[in-house]
Amino acid sequence: MNIKTMATSGIIAALYVAVTFLIAPFGFTNIQFRLSEMFNHLVVFNKKYIVGVVLGVFIANMLFSELGPIDLVFGVGHSLLALSITILSAKWIKGLYLRMFFNTLVFTFTMFIIAWELNIVMEWPFLLTWFFIAVSEFVVMAVGIPIMVALNKRLNFSKLI
Repeated sequence: MNIKTMATSGIIAALYVAVTFLIAPFGFTNIQFRLSEMFNHLVVFNKKYIVGVVLGVFIANMLFSELGPIDLVFGVGHSLLALSITILSAKWIKGLYLRMFFNTLVFTFTMFIIAWELNIVMEWPFLLTWFFIAVSEFVVMAVGIPIMVALNKRLNFSKLI
């Protein structure tokens, strides 16, 4: 990994943590309204962003989650799995908006991992928890599409890393 990629990954991780901190009370509940999740769309522009996003999830969960070390396993594992699926799908899914919509669906569906964690730790009902956090993830990711597209026009994400 070159210096530019390392530095960009560090900046992405820091931005993820900072945005998570801004709304921390709403990012670790049964609604999981975590605005920083829109950074998940970065892998659509360049797969190298996976490092910064996953590192950001790890640090944010380590600093702000009340669930303890289990959240590092489930939260980071969820992000790694969903981002990897999106990266692998790029071979078959063409077009920026289509890939971002697919990424939104992947993250929405795979929220069952977080629902499973919350069921284990908090004893929340699995299906109801999955429904609420999937809906909130869908909203954040869907709202994130035009935001990330607008930022890309200004920053050109594919060439930043």
